[in-house]
Amino acid sequence: MPKLKTKSGAKKRFGRTATGKIKVAHSQKRHLLINKDKQAKRKARGTKTLEKGDANLVLTYMPYLRG
Repeated sequence: MPKLKTKSGAKKRFGRTATGKIKVAHSQKRHLLINKDKQAKRKARGTKTLEKGDANLVLTYMPYLRG
């Protein structure tokens, strides 16, 4: 079998937790932060885990994260 390719954009944005869930950084935290309120910036810290439907879509982009 040939090797399967991973989408290069996906491997930069998504990771796996120890329990097997997909983790991703929060959005809206790159630029124009002066216009956003403190609460929005504070809630966007760290990472979050994706819901099951979104995680299944991400796993189609990353074949070696599935196993």
